[in-house]
Amino acid sequence: MDKAHIKNVVLKHLGDSVEGLDPATVDTSLSMKDLGANSLDIVEVVSSSMRELKVKIPRSELAKLTNVDELVDLLHEVAAAKLAS
Repeated sequence: MDKAHIKNVVLKHLGDSVEGLDPATVDTSLSMKDLGANSLDIVEVVSSSMRELKVKIPRSELAKLTNVDELVDLLHEVAAAKLAS
């Protein structure tokens, strides 16, 4: 599973959760809060992305993330580790 696919999944769910946000124009170096997501939106984006990608990430790991790029990197890491095992 490549990082571009994971990024598209995250941006799709972000676009679904944040009204008026165009996933194609998102600056992934920003946090979801900076992009207009509230805490419920963020939970929904992360949960939906993990469900679609069939991976699980502990909340303690998610709490360390500061932007969309870091979420994509972490999802990619976990997906790659899952495939390797």
